[in-house]
This record gives sequence, structure tokens and C-alpha cells, in this order.
Amino acid sequence: MKRDIKLFAGSASQDLTKKISSAISVPVSKSTITRFADGELKVKLEENIRGRDVFIVQSTHSPAENILELLLFLDAAKRASADRVTAVIPYFGYARQDRKDEPRVPISAKLLADLIARSGASRVLTMDLHAEQIQGYFDIPVDHLYAAPVFIDYYQKFNTASLIVVAPDTGSVKRARAFARRLGKHIPIAIVDKRRTGPNKSVAVNIIGDVENRIALIYDDMLDTGGTLVDAADSIRKKGAKEIYTGVVHPLLSGEAPDKLMKSCIKELVVTDTIPLSPAKKIRKLKILSVASLLGKAIMRIHRAESISSLFKEVQA
Repeated sequence: MKRDIKLFAGSASQDLTKKISSAISVPVSKSTITRFADGELKVKLEENIRGRDVFIVQSTHSPAENILELLLFLDAAKRASADRVTAVIPYFGYARQDRKDEPRVPISAKLLADLIARSGASRVLTMDLHAEQIQGYFDIPVDHLYAAPVFIDYYQKFNTASLIVVAPDTGSVKRARAFARRLGKHIPIAIVDKRRTGPNKSVAVNIIGDVENRIALIYDDMLDTGGTLVDAADSIRKKGAKEIYTGVVHPLLSGEAPDKLMKSCIKELVVTDTIPLSPAKKIRKLKILSVASLLGKAIMRIHRAESISSLFKEVQA
């Protein structure tokens, strides 16, 4: 058993860390994040962490300074002689760049994994990676959680007799199938066959599965510009779906995404709080579920050297 837990909040995950703190009855430890006149970041841990079990919560969405801040936190904890340092990354940015799919491009997800390990992280706790193989990019242990249990609790209110779970693209089929199985063994899935025409650009060309007269639930790991989700919803509507709901773990909601979603045929968009949202992004159709309790349980099990597989093993396909 490690010594006392120290829980730190990065700038990108302040509210979520407070919720985790409340869920596990561990106070948020004091730290300061300041800037020099030229904008350079300075991180300082304001408490003694020698020999402690340190957890640093920071999502790595845009801007890229969120990544730099996490690295500075990790380095500070390592140099302050923490017994173990866990990087809690609710949303792992740059996960879409997980392979060299064209000449002269980086494998950014691998680079980020190396930076996190070299900066002092002993292990990583993250949620719904865009590509599960990213776990293999790390040379340190990775605990990969799924937000599906949080969504399952919410969607239990639905009449599952007419429900169909929809994967918005072929890359989401495994996630959609596992989610449908958790909702009910009889729930079918459909797949939107899309063609990607460029970064953040795609077009739906076919629907695999029968969505006519059904309540469609599109489930995915992330929502950026909203183009894929709105195109999928429009295609499903044209195929006769009665109502369309969406559940997305990581709400990036970039650019005009909130406006697109408000004008779409989607009835409700359910997301989690892995990424903080500005007031402008909290549209009327939006419902936010918290993953703080799930992350808190994982943190406590890591601290106690207990298995956390029971938190997510049923979600795996």
C-alpha cells in the first residue's frame, strides 16, 4: 500500500478534479500555475509529496499548452520525490494520429506517449482512447477505462424494444456492438458507411442495417466538428428512423459544431465531462454526465493495488 494520496488538478480539468475529490473524499492538493511576461508556463506543487502516491488530472485537448502543463506537473512531481506518479488523462489528445497513413507525417500519439513517460509518469489512467492500440505505445502501465457504464445507467430509461445502436463509421463498430450488448442482448446495431475526404471531412454513403421505425442511438468516442455525427443522423433519418439520439464520450465541439447540432435532426446529445465546455457550447440539446465517480473508483483501486478490470471488462467487445 502506498502512502497518502495527493490529487492535483491541471488547468484543463479543474472542475472534474473537484468532482473526483468529492467522490473519493480526498482533497485537491495545492498547486500554482503562473506565467512569465512572455507567456512561459511555471508550475509549482505547493505541498510536500515525498513518498506520496500522486495523481495528476489533466485532459490534453486544445490548446497544446494543456499537454505542456501536464508534462511540467509530471516533472515537478518526479523531482519532488513522489513515490509514484499517475497521469490521469480523461481525454487523451492526438489519439487520432496513431499511425503513419501517408508519407512524411509523425505518429503523434506515440510521441505524446513517450513524452508523458519521460516526464515522470509511472502509469497512465485514461478513458475511451480513440484507438485502443495506443496503450501499446506506452512503456509504462496504462489503465484504460470506458465511459459506457455511465451512459448505460442513463439510457436504461429507453424502451429498448425499438432501439438500435448505430456506429457512425466502421471504426466505431466494436464500441457500438459492446455498448448494444450492455444495453440489452436483443438490441441490434447498424453501421454508417462513410468516406473520408480530408481532415474533419467525410460523407455518409450507405447504412448497413435496418433503422426503419426504430429509435436510433448513435454512440461514439468523440465529437469534433460534428460533421460525421450530423451526416450520420441525416442518413438514418432518410432511412426511416423515428427518433435519433446521440451519446459521445469526449465533446470537443470545435468551430460551428454547436450550431450544426442545434439545426440537425438529433433530438438529444449526451456527453461526459472529460472536457470542460464553455457556456457557448452548452446548447439546449446537450446533456452532460459526469465520469468523476468512475475515475475516482479507478484512482482508489490503483492506490490500493487492486484490480480495476471490473470497472470496464464487460464493455470490451
